Amino acid sequence: MKWPGPIAAAVLATSLIASAEPETGSTPLDEAVETMLSVRESDARLEEAIADARKLGAGTQAVIEARFLYHVDRREDAQLAAMLPAMLEQADRFRIEESRIFAFEEDWLAVVEYVKAIAALEKGDRAGFKKHITEAFWLSPRQGAAFAPHIERVRLTEAMKRIRVDFELGLTDLNGRPASLGQLRGESKAVLLHFFSPWSRECEEGLDDLRSVAGELGKHGIPVIGIVGEGGAEAVAETSDLLATLKEPAPGAWLVDHPENPLARLLRIQSAPTMILVDKSGRVLFNGHPSDEQLWKDLSEIAPGCKRPARRNAGH
Repeated sequence: MKWPGPIAAAVLATSLIASAEPETGSTPLDEAVETMLSVRESDARLEEAIADARKLGAGTQAVIEARFLYHVDRREDAQLAAMLPAMLEQADRFRIEESRIFAFEEDWLAVVEYVKAIAALEKGDRAGFKKHITEAFWLSPRQGAAFAPHIERVRLTEAMKRIRVDFELGLTDLNGRPASLGQLRGESKAVLLHFFSPWSRECEEGLDDLRSVAGELGKHGIPVIGIVGEGGAEAVAETSDLLATLKEPAPGAWLVDHPENPLARLLRIQSAPTMILVDKSGRVLFNGHPSDEQLWKDLSEIAPGCKRPARRNAGH
């Protein structure tokens, strides 16, 4: 089977090994269910796949599992929370032999607790979130890699509320000339920081998309600033060489993080690419991966009409 998304892969990493059926000799129902479990394109495509699988005899358990994978992989927390009543109703009817993705009943029960945790998080119930996510870990520690990001997100969100970005922090551009975020921000309502590493394939492949983002935000007066956050002189040189190979000018402005008081440490950057949306007061509005739809929700609140451009490298 092919599981296209990273979160679903983490949820199912161990379960699939035990429960996936061989692809040889699969029935039309097997193929329809596999398609249903693999859909990520759109809600309409998911409903179409579910209808096709149901016509061939797919049960409620398989449909719930498909919906779960779809929403968890698309990081749609509100939709996951909305699934809770159906999952609770199914909990008493769960039969491991009817499951298409779970090897043990505890894995299913852990996912139910995980969705309870997400529902609590959606309501701002931090104590409820902690209770249910802890129970999910207890029931299925093998799936911990899938549960951990939400814990990290809660802690990151709380940490970002306590900090302010100093726009006058002395930085340099890629040529070593003094620069500051304040100079590049000007009178803008916000600035988008893009933490970049020349050794990240995702960063390199995302440069065309970054150009599209910079173009869209430029229409709304929001500058995009690339920041080389690690690696010192070698990283700066590698970044400069990489940008020089582009057929079009490098997207946005580019700076080098402060060596002694790095923004990367203040903002808890753990990987590249990471995007940080900062308002004019220095308050962090978003801290996360460029693919997270929440970034564009936050941007649209600052600049109504701002829309995420179509990806140029849709295959990556």
